[in-house]
Amino acid sequence: MPYDSKFKRDDIDELFEGILSLKTVDECYRFFEDICTINEINSIAQRLQVAKMLDNKCTYKEIEQETKASTATISRINKCLVYGADGYKIVLDNLAKK
Repeated sequence: MPYDSKFKRDDIDELFEGILSLKTVDECYRFFEDICTINEINSIAQRLQVAKMLDNKCTYKEIEQETKASTATISRINKCLVYGADGYKIVLDNLAKK
């Protein structure tokens, strides 16, 4: 069953299709370096690490020390893990299978 996003638009579909077309980590670096600032890439990577640590039952203190994320960011990501669209869970599960 397809996911019914409240943000769904044709241009966003095209962005995601473009991301899905990338075949290597090198291609991802090339695309994301062009489309995002280094701070945006770092923030996204940090959020994924926070989600991974929360999923591994790390404490906020441990996560804050390891990732340098604020407690507000950690809390926001925790809310996504509990009440969100399961996007973090899908990615974390897919990465664990590798």
